[in-house]
Amino acid sequence: MRQHSASDLIQIFDQLFSVSENTRLLAGDDEPIYLPVDAQCDYHRVVFAHGFFASALHEIAHWCIAGQERRQQVDYGYWYQPDGRSAEQQKIFEKVEVKPQALEWIFSKACNKPFRVSVDNLSGEATDTMPFKQAVHQQVLNYCATGLPARAQQLCEALQAFYQTGQTLKGDQFSLAEL
Repeated sequence: MRQHSASDLIQIFDQLFSVSENTRLLAGDDEPIYLPVDAQCDYHRVVFAHGFFASALHEIAHWCIAGQERRQQVDYGYWYQPDGRSAEQQKIFEKVEVKPQALEWIFSKACNKPFRVSVDNLSGEATDTMPFKQAVHQQVLNYCATGLPARAQQLCEALQAFYQTGQTLKGDQFSLAEL
């Protein structure tokens, strides 16, 4: 089995999207961020945190969901409240995280890498994580039934080829108990 290296993800992503989407995947030293073309750089940048493999998969998932208009805005123009959220803020966070985390789980499965759902609120108000986990699981089942967004499908197939996990992903391969 291949090791899970962020540098491999960078190479796979860049081969697929650096020309067709003018977008590069970059390892950052700090918090993740998406940066569109600007005066300092002539390509879009998906920057993941601290060189972490899982962070790269997660940030790619956000990019795969974002439409053309969103990809022209820093961090896709989304609201983000950092760790330390109230229960109400956490519900808002979880609502926008369902689809990216579902894609991240699918990408993780394509790489044969364990996935952990992230509520990303370690110092915030405690909340019940089960509804969020159920929503992520349901979204995975929906994606398996109806298909992935086009860029996500391209990446999934490339990951399966690289990590030699080539089977078609089906809903019964994703268990809520894994989360």
